[in-house]
Amino acid sequence: MSVMRQRFGSILGVARRSWPALSRQKLSGSPIPFPQNKRKSLELTLSRKKTQPDSANQIIVPWFPMSKADLDELGTHSLEYGAELDSDHPGFLDIDYRSRRRKIVEQGTRYKYADGAPIQDVEYSDSENATWSFIYDHLKQGASRYAVRAFNEIQDDMEREGIYRRDRIPQLQNVSNFLSSRTGFTLRPVSGLLSARDFLNALALKVFFSTQYIRHPSRPLYTPEPDVVHELIGHAPMLADPDFAALSHEIGLASLGASDEEIERLATAYWFSVEFGLCHEDGRLKAYGAGVLSSVEEMLHGCSPPPLAPPTYRPWDPSLASLQPYPITSLQPLYFVADSLASAKGKMRDYTQRMDRGFDATFDAAKGRIVTSPSVHRLPLPAS
Repeated sequence: MSVMRQRFGSILGVARRSWPALSRQKLSGSPIPFPQNKRKSLELTLSRKKTQPDSANQIIVPWFPMSKADLDELGTHSLEYGAELDSDHPGFLDIDYRSRRRKIVEQGTRYKYADGAPIQDVEYSDSENATWSFIYDHLKQGASRYAVRAFNEIQDDMEREGIYRRDRIPQLQNVSNFLSSRTGFTLRPVSGLLSARDFLNALALKVFFSTQYIRHPSRPLYTPEPDVVHELIGHAPMLADPDFAALSHEIGLASLGASDEEIERLATAYWFSVEFGLCHEDGRLKAYGAGVLSSVEEMLHGCSPPPLAPPTYRPWDPSLASLQPYPITSLQPLYFVADSLASAKGKMRDYTQRMDRGFDATFDAAKGRIVTSPSVHRLPLPAS
């Protein structure tokens, strides 16, 4: 295993370290398990029972952020990792690494949209930059053959503008400014792993929660959780592509006020597209998902499969992908392949538009706010 596989694992009940679906109080008392019989679940409708409106004819829904300032409530709601490590983490016994990581997490936790200040730079050490450099060289070589054209072109643009360098970890604010100028997406520091609901909700505001710490140098091509390499090499360049950004945004908007079952399906569709999506380009399989782009091993496995045990490929269909189980401790046995990034976006949009939450949600970029029609009543945000 050579890449982060934990972002959404445990919402499917297959991992204890990842992004479990956070049940909102007053709606349900515990996470709803993912269906065991996936084929039978295909018969389930995407719609859910509408929550009864209150006296003001507002639909009652789980809390979700209406503005970027609301995300300040989520920045410290991380579930695992961050400053604390499990005993099987490569850095568990390294006191200096744990101390350094805790310092970076604490700095990121202090960031607030409400303050109006830019994201504070992290003064990365020579060792941290060396780890980045080693990984950057390996991934760039793999991406030149197996990444979609948009990824390589955008990464080249970022290098020309001095945002990306092989010998220095980029700063979140610089990357965020670049993304904002291209697609309106921005980055925000996070202290650790968020619930799937909270992470996807932020995408509706065109905000991507990003870690700032880097993996342990003893295993530079492996990390058991998202780190700055996975975020900035795997995700960030693609968020500057209009079609990919729109695909991510569609998932985010659909997650607002969604039921626990819908969050699980959206997170699984996210896994098979934003994390491990492939598409046809120039007659070949190319990667656009961050879990593939941030792992040389996954790139080879998915885009240049071994003849003896090749993975299975299926046409990109969010309604099928959202119900498909997957492993998180091995290379992917199944990939969904889109005809193009534009096609991947279009099919995701069709899928989310079939969801019936009882209201529509859009993002007003000029005001930086979510607009719902009709208006909704959000339940209180649960305590951390």
